[in-house]
Amino acid sequence: MTKPLVQATGRRKTSVARVRLVDGSGQFTLNGKSLDDYFPEAAHRLRVVEPLRVTELEGRYDISATLEGGGTTGQSDALRLGISRAIVEIDPELRQILKKAGLLRRDDRKVERKKYGLRKARRAPQFTKR
Repeated sequence: MTKPLVQATGRRKTSVARVRLVDGSGQFTLNGKSLDDYFPEAAHRLRVVEPLRVTELEGRYDISATLEGGGTTGQSDALRLGISRAIVEIDPELRQILKKAGLLRRDDRKVERKKYGLRKARRAPQFTKR
């Protein structure tokens, strides 16, 4: 049983990706751009299509997504999580494959805030003994 339209959300650092999967030919539309235009770096493109490759669904769905916040790494990982969650919504039996590949776990690491009296989050000013 396939659903006509599936929506899911992925997050990473400060990035949010709202993903829509529709039956189609494997087209990506990210904020109105193609996958190659939006992520010029090959490593980011590979991370984005990983859920489709692992479940052998490449070329079966058109993916359109709205990406906000963060940088390219955060956005590509948020998109990857969103695609994984949408695939599980379409076919719950693929959940085990995605889970085993570690594609359903949200990476909750964020930048630690800077503290007063320090140069960065943990870097203290240089100490001079004499």
